[in-house]
Amino acid sequence: MKPEPIIQHLKTEIGSKNMISALSLSSIKAKKELEAKQMSHVKHHDKLPTEAFNETEMRLVWDKFAQRLTKQNKRLMATYMQMNDPVLNGSTITLELPNESTKEEFLSGYNELLGYLRGKLHNHDITIQVIVNEVTETKYAFTPIEKYERLKGINPSLELLQRLFDLDV
Repeated sequence: MKPEPIIQHLKTEIGSKNMISALSLSSIKAKKELEAKQMSHVKHHDKLPTEAFNETEMRLVWDKFAQRLTKQNKRLMATYMQMNDPVLNGSTITLELPNESTKEEFLSGYNELLGYLRGKLHNHDITIQVIVNEVTETKYAFTPIEKYERLKGINPSLELLQRLFDLDV
């Protein structure tokens, strides 16, 4: 809870009456009353939505958030989100990352992602579990031959095109 709205609200409420010192007991009492009033507007966990969703819906929202991060120039977090496909188990989303440093960087943007998923999927029971799997490390293709082999693995008909048109690698 930010103190600015409370102070601003106190100024407007107190401003109509006689001015009260910020260090007086009256201002402390007014602040506590305002905080109690604001707490009555906070939703309790049992009243938050918990609609069912499937893995396809979750992945669509996940990818949409990653695209949004890319547009906001937060490409590092978007890359971590797209390293591996997240797996849904109940309301827990599991993501495998290649090392601890990647996990720590991912957890820095965790709250924003979690809030977005909970809002878009209308389920506040969602949790994200990050697993470090050293074997999962992504292999990058640097040379033209490595790039060709990687693309050929994705689309085998690329080899047919290469032979048909007698293309160099």
